[in-house]
Amino acid sequence: MELKKILILPILILLNTSVYAELIEPNKRLEPYDVVKIQLAALKNNNKDDNGIKQTWLFAHPDNKKITGPYERFRIMIYGQQYKFLLNHSSHKINLITNSPNRFIYRIEILSDKKQLFFYEWHVQKGSEEKCKNCWFTSAVSIPVDQGNTI
Repeated sequence: MELKKILILPILILLNTSVYAELIEPNKRLEPYDVVKIQLAALKNNNKDDNGIKQTWLFAHPDNKKITGPYERFRIMIYGQQYKFLLNHSSHKINLITNSPNRFIYRIEILSDKKQLFFYEWHVQKGSEEKCKNCWFTSAVSIPVDQGNTI
């Protein structure tokens, strides 16, 4: 577990900068939690070039991309009413709800930039394409549940 934290730290430092030198590609070394953390950190630090959205798109499940894609359509969806709270949010918490060998479901708490609290359900599952067969990807994100303003 300690080694995992050491490996993820450089990734998170990269994502917390406003300059995205290179986007992180899906790979077999990343665990489901890592995928969610990479996407949320990227969305939290989205910039004028929408690199946070681009990073998130890379980890969208290939089956999901058939529904949400191409990228430009996905980008518009993220700016839409349901997902705009993820962009440049203040903070997030990731809590595991359930898991199986091929699917993890997380409850995500988002504190928006306007200090509103939202809950999302975030599904991560393994890909089935030859390019990254055992890589983890986001397969679904629920509509937000508004918990109202925080103090």
